[in-house]
Amino acid sequence: METNLLINGESVAGSGKPIAVENPFTEQTLETVGSASPEQLDAAFDAAREASKAWAAMPAWERGELLHEVAARLRKSTDELAEILTAEGGKPLIENRDEIGWVAAAFDYYAEIGRDSAGRVIPPIEASQLAMVVKEPLGVVGCIVPWNYPLLLLAWKLAPALAAGNSIVAKPSEMTPLSTLALAPILEVLPKGVVNLVCGDGEVGAALASDERVDCVAFTGSVETGKAVAHACIDRVARINLEMGGKDPFIVCADVAGGIEVAARGGAWAAFLNAGQVCTSAERFYVAEELYDDYLQAFADHAKTLKLGDPRASDTDLGPMASAVQREKVTAQVEAAVASGAELVCGGGRGGHETGHFFEPAVVTGAAADTALLSEETFGPVAPIVPVKNLDEAIDLANSTRFGLGANIYTQDLKTIFRCMREIKAGTVWFNDPLTDNDAGPFGGFKQSGLGRELGREGLEAFQETKHIHIESELERKEWWYPYSEYSASE
Repeated sequence: METNLLINGESVAGSGKPIAVENPFTEQTLETVGSASPEQLDAAFDAAREASKAWAAMPAWERGELLHEVAARLRKSTDELAEILTAEGGKPLIENRDEIGWVAAAFDYYAEIGRDSAGRVIPPIEASQLAMVVKEPLGVVGCIVPWNYPLLLLAWKLAPALAAGNSIVAKPSEMTPLSTLALAPILEVLPKGVVNLVCGDGEVGAALASDERVDCVAFTGSVETGKAVAHACIDRVARINLEMGGKDPFIVCADVAGGIEVAARGGAWAAFLNAGQVCTSAERFYVAEELYDDYLQAFADHAKTLKLGDPRASDTDLGPMASAVQREKVTAQVEAAVASGAELVCGGGRGGHETGHFFEPAVVTGAAADTALLSEETFGPVAPIVPVKNLDEAIDLANSTRFGLGANIYTQDLKTIFRCMREIKAGTVWFNDPLTDNDAGPFGGFKQSGLGRELGREGLEAFQETKHIHIESELERKEWWYPYSEYSASE
């Protein structure tokens, strides 16, 4: 596996402190990667700064052709990249193959909309004038990417930033750097220095966020780390784009009585995909009380059928969690809820596995609203299910946390759809089809789930600066200039 950094088009061994990358299934070290030293970070920032000039000046259609080539190379490398993602992250191979397809699609999408427009013409003040709004690249974008979807969440930053004409310094999570470093041969079609890949822990991330040569930082991760990134950028008035997680509600309305089985299976997929390690995982279920017993039964019955195992096997539904730390966090939340009176209906064990960071999909009832299980991000395969009297209560509970990333609603009633559209405070609201992403649909959150948006045209604009251009074609003195005595006389 590739363990070198990519700096100014060259493959170089990281000379900073070593990082041991663990396979969460075997709990063995896969590879050891060298972090970027301060000198290597300097070289990466300088290379990106220098490369940004020619890249920004390149015609947008030419940049688009190169991004299409990146997408084609990604698709040809699907098997290799999916294997690496599975080995370092524990996500089932079938999901990682899908991830590569989504990554390639993002590059194709931004290759096209990046050359669609560069601003707009606006009405001028006088007939002799031309007025325009021009969109320009920011310069150098720093990307700090988490471990749960290492390539997809990088692509959501990398593709639009490149399409907008920016250069990049990207840092993957120290838990999953190998798949990102494996992109180096794919990215060699781009001019050297346009994309630089560095590795390291929080110290490297902090250096990236605070360096004056980085004009914008795009970050996905925890609220606490995101706030630190934001402070570092605000202190030097740099642009930020933050996606900081969520505590997504999943509402099941009374009118889906005839579709409980579908709503249960959809809910299980939304809660347990990637072992619940998805920013938009369903982490709170609010079910109309008249359906509650039947829904709980259907949900728990389905959860018990899901297979934990080797993430490379075709019949595995859930692989291990990404790390022992993540598993311990989830275990602690469930145990605290049970200690406060909740009931663990099923799951929560290791599924018979002696090694690997496994956590059986868990269903919990009776958890109090103020427990961490219902108020703080879990990021694991746990579904707390709560009965609600009516839609008013469901919406109030859905909006009750500090997060607002996504929300799911199962209903067949158009009035309910319209009401939830208006009243639920979340960046994405899915009806009857949980967690489906759309490259053209902006992704991001309300409240402490983040600032800014990824994907869609908004995702491109996140990496653009807006400039107003005012052109007067006539070389003549304006009547309102000095001296004011003449202007007053003409009134």
